[in-house]
Amino acid sequence: MTETTKRVDRAEIAKQIERAEKLLQRGKTADALDGYIHALAADPGNDTVRQMAADLCLSLQRIPDAVKLLGELFERQMDAGDATRASLTYKKLARFVNPTWEQKVRFGHILENSNRKLAMETYQNAFEELTQQGRKPESLKVLERSVNLDPSEQNLQRLGELSAEVGDHRSAAAAFGRLADAIKAAGGDAAEWIERAYTEDSSDSGIALAYGRSLLGQNQIGAAIFVLEPLASSPSASLEFSETYAKALLAANRLTEAEVILWRLFEDNPARMDDVSNLIGMFLDANQDVEAVELARKLEQSQRRKGERRGFLATMQEIVAKHRQSPELLEFLSEQFNASNRETDYCQTLIKLFDLHYGMGNFAKAAESLDRAAEVDAYEPGHQKRLESLRGKIDENRYKVIASRFTSLAVSTEPARNEEKSMGSATLQDLMLQVEILVQYGMRTKAIERLQRIQELFPREEERNENLQQLYMTAGLTPQYANAAPVRPAASAPAAAAPAAAAAHPNDANDVGSFTRVAEITRKLYRQGNADAVLSTTVNEIGEQWKVSRCVAAMRKPGLTPTAIKEYCSGTAKLGNAAALEKVVAATQDLALTRGTLTISDAQSAPELQSVSESLAELGVSSLLALPLTDGSDHVGVLLLMNSTPRGWNSNDVVVLKTISEQIVIALNNAGLRRLVKSLSVTDEKSGLLKRASYLDLLMAEVRRAVQQTTPVTILLMRLGERAVMLKEFGEAAVEAAMQQIGLLFAANIRQNDLAFRYETTTVAIVLGETGEKEAMMAVDKLRKLLGDVHIADKPASIPFAAGVAEAVVRQQFDPVDIVTEVINRAEQALDSAVAQGPGKVVIQGASISSAAVA
Repeated sequence: MTETTKRVDRAEIAKQIERAEKLLQRGKTADALDGYIHALAADPGNDTVRQMAADLCLSLQRIPDAVKLLGELFERQMDAGDATRASLTYKKLARFVNPTWEQKVRFGHILENSNRKLAMETYQNAFEELTQQGRKPESLKVLERSVNLDPSEQNLQRLGELSAEVGDHRSAAAAFGRLADAIKAAGGDAAEWIERAYTEDSSDSGIALAYGRSLLGQNQIGAAIFVLEPLASSPSASLEFSETYAKALLAANRLTEAEVILWRLFEDNPARMDDVSNLIGMFLDANQDVEAVELARKLEQSQRRKGERRGFLATMQEIVAKHRQSPELLEFLSEQFNASNRETDYCQTLIKLFDLHYGMGNFAKAAESLDRAAEVDAYEPGHQKRLESLRGKIDENRYKVIASRFTSLAVSTEPARNEEKSMGSATLQDLMLQVEILVQYGMRTKAIERLQRIQELFPREEERNENLQQLYMTAGLTPQYANAAPVRPAASAPAAAAPAAAAAHPNDANDVGSFTRVAEITRKLYRQGNADAVLSTTVNEIGEQWKVSRCVAAMRKPGLTPTAIKEYCSGTAKLGNAAALEKVVAATQDLALTRGTLTISDAQSAPELQSVSESLAELGVSSLLALPLTDGSDHVGVLLLMNSTPRGWNSNDVVVLKTISEQIVIALNNAGLRRLVKSLSVTDEKSGLLKRASYLDLLMAEVRRAVQQTTPVTILLMRLGERAVMLKEFGEAAVEAAMQQIGLLFAANIRQNDLAFRYETTTVAIVLGETGEKEAMMAVDKLRKLLGDVHIADKPASIPFAAGVAEAVVRQQFDPVDIVTEVINRAEQALDSAVAQGPGKVVIQGASISSAAVA
């Protein structure tokens, strides 16, 4: 019955619509409209009738009725998802009346994908209307839609402020955070908005992190810690959060608290070792020596477990070179070197301990350090002077015990002879270097004086030394010998001839004494293993030799800030302010770029230095000498000698300092090469020896340096038994274990500048820089003695030993590639000859014709 009624109703509706259409056709518009309205009342879901009714209302100027019908039609079309019809309806509605804010927002939804600009205008219109009405919650929703379309700084600021007004602090914080990000991306200062975001929601870790970083950037360290601390202890704290909090603690000098975080980060990521090593340095600078040593010991244990102890020791050496000297840390470092059998580093650390304890007036500790150093190497230069400085300051019996270590040296004749030979060779090399410098700078008269002294001390040496023969020819001097005096051995000549030479030339040393120092300073520079050590040695040696108030060596590329500054101060001066030193370095280097060597006797009133006059006054500088440090055509730094009183510089001093400045750059390059070698994967961690693959490259680099510096290079090949025999008798595992032990032993007992390689299974190659054949034999004897403590598979028999030695033919006119090829072949021939002669043999294979040894 119900279904029949519905069918009757729908039929009735159809009849009403039909009657309304006929009335419309007859021109009875008003009657037709009434018919449509009655039909619509009976069927509210008929949008076609609603559309007809709205159009008729508009034609009859019944605007309120038309607006109502169009509004209803728009809402129904939006609900049905008919965006096209809804858009047309909205536009028709807008021609006659201002749509409601709800209608505007819904129309904006339609436009977001097709016309963003019109959508923004529609939302803006709705937002203004709601703002006038004071309807903030509704305004906020409209503004959120606007920000999604256009997250401009203005829109984000309005969104944040409005969210704060309605009490939605989380949304306000998010809006201000996005605003800060936008300002930072544009290069502006976002500190105000980051702070506003944190004020709205301090529990958000991302906002707290950004605010903490902002405060750190403003140097508000305490405030940064206050902001970061509540969230830093959370287990869910992010890596960036922990890093920033640790940085804030370090800036506040709360080092112990920072250590906990940095160590946790290091354990999670071992690549962050630099953070831990930097913290050790900060502990030292803050006079927290105990904490520094504890952290260093913890780091050593960690690195030792990973098999990276050598890298740890290198890191510790850098820390000691860069930061305040600490007795506790030096003592710890000496323990590590001693345990690693690194005698040279052990002795040098003990000498630093001596100097430190002596300067602090702790003479008992100084004596202990000297005693331990002498026990390892009694020949170290300066030991006698250190011992003498302790006279009367320590117990007499203790003094005698230490002194006995040095007096025992006189009993042994063999070391004395070796020392004498070494000194003879070193004296000749020093004198030859002086002649080269004098000739290079056109000081022929003084060069001839030097050659005449060589002639007296080393008669006929030029007949055996081609380099010396070339120096005679370059200077235009022909040696003359009365009565054809017989050739005396060069090794024993200095001891007998030195007094006579001193008598013949009483003022000679004073005339060119500074030239003599060039060779000594150069050797010290070449022994340094890193750039910091080279610069520190430079300023200390030059400052003491030339008695200046300050000596500064700085690395700096023109136009940039210095990357490294090392300073020497005399006893009356204090270390300079870092900012003042940077300004003076930049100004003097820029002048030296155009003028070369810069000599100024009245620095503070010099017109070219007026820009840094205040810095010069702060440093107490009255006169200065500046020399540029250049690597080819590249300017890499500057060397400064500064005095608190007026001082002039003679030409000899300037020439010598120019030469030393060249050696500084070469030493820095050498140190960089050694650092690169250590950082590359060319070292066998188990044996400590370099791999065979790097043999040719590193030998080539060493030969190039030797050619440039006219210094000798010698290759030593050591075969420790025949491979096949050793493997058959002891097995591969036992032989490999023994070679690893030998490798570690050799690597710890050669000089820092020497290079040791795993050449073959049972063969080790050592490249000895700045070493001739005679000095190489001393190294062979030392290594042979060390082998006495190594046994294979606990067998009492000693390891078979044979060695071949070959000194490279280093000549300026020869190609380094040819030099390397020739000396490699000769070293292998020497080794083969030694093996053929039987165990324990050492063969020196010299070049048959030196001048033609290299093609």
